[in-house]
Amino acid sequence: MNLLLLCPHFEPDMAPTGEVMTSIVGELAGLGHRLDVVTSLPWYRRHALEVGWDGQLVRHETTPWGSITRVHPFPTDKRNLPARAVAFGGFTALATWEGLVSRATPDGVLAMSPPLTLGPAGWAVAKARRVPFVFNIQDVFPDVAVELGLLSGRRAIAAASWLERTTYLGADAVTVLSDDLADNVRAKLTRGRSGSAARHQADKVRVIPNFIDTDWIRPEPHDNRYRAEHGLSGKRVVMYAGNVGLSQALDLVLDAATALRHEPDIAFVINGGGAARPELERAARGLGNVHFVDMQPKARLPEVLAAGDVHVVPLKRGLARSSVPSKLYSVLAAGRPIVASVDRGTEVARTIERAGAGLAVGPDDPEAFTKAIVRLLDHPDEAAAMGAAGRRFVESWASPRVVAQAYEALFDELRARRGGFHGEMRGG
Repeated sequence: MNLLLLCPHFEPDMAPTGEVMTSIVGELAGLGHRLDVVTSLPWYRRHALEVGWDGQLVRHETTPWGSITRVHPFPTDKRNLPARAVAFGGFTALATWEGLVSRATPDGVLAMSPPLTLGPAGWAVAKARRVPFVFNIQDVFPDVAVELGLLSGRRAIAAASWLERTTYLGADAVTVLSDDLADNVRAKLTRGRSGSAARHQADKVRVIPNFIDTDWIRPEPHDNRYRAEHGLSGKRVVMYAGNVGLSQALDLVLDAATALRHEPDIAFVINGGGAARPELERAARGLGNVHFVDMQPKARLPEVLAAGDVHVVPLKRGLARSSVPSKLYSVLAAGRPIVASVDRGTEVARTIERAGAGLAVGPDDPEAFTKAIVRLLDHPDEAAAMGAAGRRFVESWASPRVVAQAYEALFDELRARRGGFHGEMRGG
């Protein structure tokens, strides 16, 4: 089977950027399939093109398993919504064109959101090639943008919501990471429908969780080379490792660092890059217990995770209903306890509670967040037991190979019934 994939990032050497799609591609290739990936030129770490990648709008690369086509992402400040919309439009137009003119002969198209605009691109390519279209939702947009206050105004929200629902309706299947996200998408697909029409739309939504390679990410000693490099040896380390973006409530980390600034053996580490990092660094000036570390090569991810005594997953209020951070599963695999600041009853909170892998507190509550961190730091035996419980929990999960097989089976199912109903891009 030949598959054409459209995704925003595909940077195999950096962690965590591109990890999900990179792993899916690797596993599908291992199953004997050809993959042709249309993605962006590398830009994610600094929100600017990486050195050596400028000068061309499009670059092509042949790989042992297929090909990679990289197009210009027109990077801009996430807070500048009009500029970002134009950037998404330019990136999507290039990605759509490259998908349409590609010499590949796909049997199916898989597009990833965000950005939401890759949905219509995937639909257009699949329609032109007369093959099934699967839309993979990592974060539900525009819900996330609305919660963050990045998208406001009745008309703007209505337009984005129309595009979202229209793309769902046009897809042959929509894959999501959790039951929470499935409920969100199904409610939008079935609105105004009843009976068999509602059931058909609801059945299009499939839960295929992100996976974690528990053979690669395993519990390792705390005191490692990463700690030595960054002056953390002998410290009790509170770690945030991931995108430093607008969805994360990393001000809570600074609040906790401020409250614990007189504890010389406690260090807070923010490992990663993103749109919110410059402002966060300015806010952290004068806090000697806060360390900022750039995004590390993917090969070092297990080492980075092992360096933390406690890991934090802070999301802004409302976002846990439309987003499931992949870092959660990596921390569980590393056998480290978690303190999460998320909405009650959401997938993140439920996962931590079911696994017994840490503590979940409500969002935007600095006192509760800090107390949870202190509890785990001051009770290392309890923290170690939680980390071990989290590890046991993810060991029973689907492996990368099983998730790839789920996508393989889904496309086989959709191709087998191409003679029946096909999704059409339409509102309503």
